[in-house]
Amino acid sequence: MHTSFPLRLAIAASLAFGITACSPKKEDPPPKPKVSAETPAKPAAAMAAITLPKIGPAPAWQLEDVDGKPVRSEDFKGKVLVVDFWATWCPPCRAEIPGYIEMVKKYGKDGLAIVGMSIDQAGPDVVKEFIAKQGVNYTMVMADEKVAEAFGGFDAIPTTFLIDRDGQIRDRKLGAAESAEYEQKIVSLLN
Repeated sequence: MHTSFPLRLAIAASLAFGITACSPKKEDPPPKPKVSAETPAKPAAAMAAITLPKIGPAPAWQLEDVDGKPVRSEDFKGKVLVVDFWATWCPPCRAEIPGYIEMVKKYGKDGLAIVGMSIDQAGPDVVKEFIAKQGVNYTMVMADEKVAEAFGGFDAIPTTFLIDRDGQIRDRKLGAAESAEYEQKIVSLLN
């Protein structure tokens, strides 16, 4: 990883709400993300027209959820998996979560799974509290440096990987994205 893990607390202090990623770089922030939990008006067939390249195999991993129970990458075999590196103190990370909640409601029965990989230094209690307040309906684990490195490291969060049913990474997203846009990519792998 290019920064110490978890990302330095100084990153949080330098953030302003509305940037698309939490980063240690103090450059001009990107434009404000358009994050929406609404379902796009496009029919599912039109959304499935996207073809995503195969980036490479997803790494195997094992982490603990917020209750200390083991969660393994193998637990999601045969599913379309979103792996989202995030933190409770990151505004763009938090902004995407309502969209993920809605996508699990809509596509969980079709084989979609989401794993939030928290890099919160404060530990699982702060993440548990966040999950309860937000009504998060997908798996949350506590990430470590080893798993972050296995995914190739990153300079900012959220950093999100979309993995197909065969375990191939098909998309790497740095920063927040509009839910409808990301939903199109997910649907293309579910079909």
